[in-house]
Amino acid sequence: MSLYPHVRFLTSAAQAGQLAADTGREVAFAGRSNAGKSTAINAIVERSGLARVSRTPGRTQLINFFELVPDRRLVDLPGYGYAKVPEKVQARWLELMEHYFNTRESLVGLVLIVDSRRGLGQQDATMLEWVLARGRLAHVLLTKSDKLNRQDASRVLKETNESCRDAAVSTQLFSAHAKQGFDQARSVLAQWLDGDATAAG
Repeated sequence: MSLYPHVRFLTSAAQAGQLAADTGREVAFAGRSNAGKSTAINAIVERSGLARVSRTPGRTQLINFFELVPDRRLVDLPGYGYAKVPEKVQARWLELMEHYFNTRESLVGLVLIVDSRRGLGQQDATMLEWVLARGRLAHVLLTKSDKLNRQDASRVLKETNESCRDAAVSTQLFSAHAKQGFDQARSVLAQWLDGDATAAG
């Protein structure tokens, strides 16, 4: 049974004034447009179709808020890194993301979705810098790990750990297709939402 059987969509924001009320606790999910973010969200909360999986990476440029339980939210941030997104859209996305990370008091942590075959990129590193600068926690999901053999998967996990030399950052392998890493990811989400927000800094 899902930990969040009553999860529901709250609102979408295209600009700062449209963000959901900054109360309670929320965990944000971010990642490159083709890293499998929506698929990971749906798998973790056990709700197929909650986060829309687009066939056109980079299409969604909104911040989507979902209520898991009262005053506990999951935040789906716009995908980034897709070359075909117009520069004006990218600039607007950058401004909105900076505002979100700089002002949200209810944000307790970021789940960063990274394709295990690509590893951490510069934009991924920027997202980590933003959330760590606020004294919050970060958890890296290395998705599509079923596409790697065991040796390569272990190597990628080790390299990611070495790149994230910060006690506030944890990492794991994850595969929605192979149903790998679900329990670990759900545990992180639950601990962040149920724990003391000040523990993140």
